[in-house]
Amino acid sequence: MAYRGRFAPSPTGPLHAGSLVAALASWLDARAHRGTWLVRIEDVDHPRCVPGADEEILRQLAACGLLPDEPPVWQSRREALYQADLDRLVAQGHAYACACSRKDIALALMAQGRARERNAELVYPGTCRGGLHGKPPRAWRFHVPEGTVAWTDRRVGVHLQDVAREVGDFVLKRADGLFAYQLAVVVDDAAQGITHVVRGEDLVDNTPRQLLLQRALAYPQPAYLHAPLVMGPNQEKLSKQNGAAPVDLREPRAAVKQALSVLGLACEGEGLHALLGSATRAWAARYP
Repeated sequence: MAYRGRFAPSPTGPLHAGSLVAALASWLDARAHRGTWLVRIEDVDHPRCVPGADEEILRQLAACGLLPDEPPVWQSRREALYQADLDRLVAQGHAYACACSRKDIALALMAQGRARERNAELVYPGTCRGGLHGKPPRAWRFHVPEGTVAWTDRRVGVHLQDVAREVGDFVLKRADGLFAYQLAVVVDDAAQGITHVVRGEDLVDNTPRQLLLQRALAYPQPAYLHAPLVMGPNQEKLSKQNGAAPVDLREPRAAVKQALSVLGLACEGEGLHALLGSATRAWAARYP
C-alpha cells in the first residue's frame, strides 16, 4: 500500500518550535518513503480555535517548504462523516447515550471507593451502559471492551494499556454537541487513507482508544511513530498552553535548520536517520 502520512495541527495559535519539529518529522518520513504528505486542520473543538490561526499555520508551513501534496482539509467541514460513523457505532452496540455530568462521575467513583487516575482524569464507571433511567442524554460514549490493548510503535516498541480500567468508556460526542478528537481523528485517517502517523510522544496515550475505534468501525490500522517532544527551559513540553513563542519566520531557512537540529538531538541515541530514513540526510544537506 502506498505511503500516506499527515500533519494535523489544531489552530489554537501559530506554529511554535515544537509543532514545527513535529511537522518536519512527519514530512521527512513521508519523503523517505516516497509517499504522500497531507495537512489536516483539526478544528473540531471550535471554542479553542483562534480565528485566522489555520491560515497562519498554512503560511508558516509554506514558508518552510513543507507543502502538502493534496489540498488541506478542515475537520469543521467534515462533521457529517463523524455523525454517520457515530450512528453506525450506536447501531452496532459499540456506543451509547450518557446522561452523566463530571460531578455525577466523580460522585459515582467516590461511592465505589475509587480514586481519580491518570493525572486527575475521571475514569468513567459505566453508569449509563444500562440506560439513562429517564434522564436526558448529554453525550455519547464508546463501550470499551475488557482486556489489554497491545500495539507496536515504530520508535519505542510495544505498548500495553487496559483502556477499560485506565480510561473507561470515553466520549465520542460531547454534551455541547461537538465531536470528540478520538472519533474525528479515526474517521479522518480512514477517509484520507492514512497509512502512517508520525506525531508527538504526548499522544501515545490516545493511541489505544483510536485502535479500539478502528477495530469497531473495521478501519485499517496505520503504523505509528511517536517522536520525542521538544522541551522548554522549564523541562515541560513546549506548547501554546505554556506560552511557547511562534516560529520566527523572518528567516525560514534558519527556522527549519533549528527544527532539524532539535529533532536530531531529541532522537540522539535512537538514530534520526534510522527513524525517518535517508530523506533526513538529504534535507540536512540543504541546511549545513
